[in-house]
Amino acid sequence: MPEGMAAVAMPAAARPVTRVRRRLSGDQIAMRWTLVLAGLALVVVLAAPMAMLLSRAFEDASGAWVGLANFATYATTPTLAASAWHSVWTAAVTAIVVVPLAFTFAYGLTRSRIPGRGLFRAVMMVPILAPSLLPALSLIMLFGNQGLLKSWLFGGSIYGPPGIIAAQIFACFPHATIILAVALTTADARLYEAADVLRAGRIRTFLTVTLPGAAYGLVSAGVVVFTLVVTDFGIPKVIGGSFNVLATDVYKQVVGQHNFNMGAVVGIVLLIPAVAGFWLERWARKRRAATISGRAVTYVPKPRLARDLPLLLFCTGIAAVLVGIVAIAFWSSLIRFWPWNLSLTWDNYEFGRFDTAGWGSVLTSLQMAAWAAALGTPVIFVTAWLVERTPAAGFLRGTVGFLATAPLAIPGLVLGLAYILFFNHPSNPLNLFYGGMAILALNSVVHFWTVGHLTATTALRQLDPEFEAASASLKVPVWSTFARVTVPICLPAGLEIAAYIFVNAMTTVSAVIFLYGADYKPAAVAAVQMEESGQTSAAAGMACVILAVALAVKTVQVVVSAILDRTTQAWRRR
Repeated sequence: MPEGMAAVAMPAAARPVTRVRRRLSGDQIAMRWTLVLAGLALVVVLAAPMAMLLSRAFEDASGAWVGLANFATYATTPTLAASAWHSVWTAAVTAIVVVPLAFTFAYGLTRSRIPGRGLFRAVMMVPILAPSLLPALSLIMLFGNQGLLKSWLFGGSIYGPPGIIAAQIFACFPHATIILAVALTTADARLYEAADVLRAGRIRTFLTVTLPGAAYGLVSAGVVVFTLVVTDFGIPKVIGGSFNVLATDVYKQVVGQHNFNMGAVVGIVLLIPAVAGFWLERWARKRRAATISGRAVTYVPKPRLARDLPLLLFCTGIAAVLVGIVAIAFWSSLIRFWPWNLSLTWDNYEFGRFDTAGWGSVLTSLQMAAWAAALGTPVIFVTAWLVERTPAAGFLRGTVGFLATAPLAIPGLVLGLAYILFFNHPSNPLNLFYGGMAILALNSVVHFWTVGHLTATTALRQLDPEFEAASASLKVPVWSTFARVTVPICLPAGLEIAAYIFVNAMTTVSAVIFLYGADYKPAAVAAVQMEESGQTSAAAGMACVILAVALAVKTVQVVVSAILDRTTQAWRRR
């Protein structure tokens, strides 16, 4: 047989396999290297500080390795161990109270035909725009040692667990409601039609269709509330009194005793429930997404007075409480001398009388929030785009994606402590940023990175990848497509990210309590210090100013996003 014929007759399995390696284009190589730079940046601003925190927990004051000695000291110190239990049970009680209230409120918004649902949604969002210490200040004004309604407690005290739980209910309510409203909105109307055909009663339908459909949303809401309470610092600091929790222990170890090693230990203990809650919430979210069918039909409730009237009364009552707590804070900020002289005055807004920074602290917060939003939004969006669109880089994309979602599991107080240990280290060339505006803005960006990343990812996944493919076939650079197509279409998502970072940077206390310098004191920190010195009315005034700024920014974002949506829809019709 001729040699050529032998080659043709050779079995396919026996032929040598020639692998053709796809050659990456210049744009794809540039995207990979840019993604590498983004990953390195996250390592520097997130992974390295957290590694420094972990290492300090296993060292003594001189830097010598002591293993688990610090943890043993923590476990055998009654007050420190009690703080962990205090955090757990107050968080559990808050979740038990908040989740049913939030479920009922969300049910009224999504499964009824009550009037004013848009107004109820807007009122429900108010606690997110307020610093966490605002409800604590209102409760002190009402039920504190000099509170107007102190007699209602029959000799009890609002300070400690009652005040912490009550204030946390206000602060956590919107977070749980948002999650449960989404869970209830994704219900499949066909299940309810089947229940009607089978003549199932309303209670049975609720127990066998509604609750199972929202089960993972209930789990997710409970986990989020539990984590928020465990990691919050502002509320227990203001109204906790002598009732210590993990967050206040970290503050006392670092600020009060300058014991950074024990502070790192408490920070790690505080990190455990946050990380556990993070993974449990992710599991619940994936399970809920897996139960949503692509053929699902949106459920549209029909008017029914027996259901709508009680839900209207319930939602009205909840909204009245939320507005009332804010109104009490604003009213108390106008009181001349609580509670003996209740005449109204604007003197409490002359912050220079109560704090050396005065209105400068508000300017500092505005600058910090503006820098964080202006710099963080493009960096977060570009990183999310690279994670979603960089080709053939599975491990790299997964690593950067993990680093981008990790901040959600790190309490602000822990991240702030990690920044102290890392950026203030003498051998770190970046220590020149410590105590200035740069580290405040950087910390805010990293602390709130995850929500921005998820928002950008959601917007990008709704954008057809064929845009990039068509541009590549036309030899259009990928960066040009990104600037001309991706960014304009995703602009509403970018505005939402910017508003989220700005608002949270304005309201946060825990993330910056360790990092501010003498010339850069944020407004939320100034409010905490005013309350510590007994100037509760001035502290309430500062909290109201923060709320007003956050509300204004969020309103502008909603209006601009609505205009952009209408413009986009009109452009698509053409």
